[in-house]
Amino acid sequence: MSAPPENPRPRPVVTPARVVIGLCLSAPFVAMLWVGSYARAEPAVAGMPFFYWYQMLWVPLSAGLTALAYVLVRRERTARRTTPAAGGARRSGGEER
Repeated sequence: MSAPPENPRPRPVVTPARVVIGLCLSAPFVAMLWVGSYARAEPAVAGMPFFYWYQMLWVPLSAGLTALAYVLVRRERTARRTTPAAGGARRSGGEER
């Protein structure tokens, strides 16, 4: 009997860091697409209705969450490169994706 062919691409691994990354990247979308949660005028801040300041609040929050996701991705890639058994076969000739 011949050995089965080796899988060239290992299956993706779901890690706690990747779950947090997914939550960080999806939270702004969910918050902005759920219009019913912020489609009101009260409470107003400095005369600005809730509808507007809530959306403007999400601009820096989204930037912060995206930065956090980026840091977590970089940390996970670094950890995968230093651990020989984690991550399966390495690609040659370029950066990992």
